[in-house]
Amino acid sequence: MPIYALTMLAAGIGIPLLAALNAALGVRIGSPAAAAMVLFCVALIATTAATLITGPKALANIPLAPRHLLLGGLLVAFYVLSVTYIAPHLGVGNAVFFVLLGQLISAALIDHFGLFGARISPLSLTRTTGIAVMALGVWITQRA
Repeated sequence: MPIYALTMLAAGIGIPLLAALNAALGVRIGSPAAAAMVLFCVALIATTAATLITGPKALANIPLAPRHLLLGGLLVAFYVLSVTYIAPHLGVGNAVFFVLLGQLISAALIDHFGLFGARISPLSLTRTTGIAVMALGVWITQRA
């Protein structure tokens, strides 16, 4: 479990870095959409390499997957496009804090209902309180 937690911690650290780097690229080249396209081209190269190393046979299973599972690509595109456009106006920290708030809400619902095959973790009073405290922390950082 520690490796999973550390990996997700690194991913969490990467989200504001991604936002700052891509927002700066969008400003520098004059187009948030073009900056997002560059990001996805680099991501395509990286994920292609990872797939070729870890198991290219999995690509044959893509047509067998339910179509709604492919919507994740649209969601990541929406995130990258929106943060690339909004971060220079709202600030990277503010943009990411609102993303975090959205993640808290959607993660709680996904876990509560076991959506998309997620492990069910009911939304108890303790979990709700924890999420509320985290949301309050996000709100406090916005007021400072």
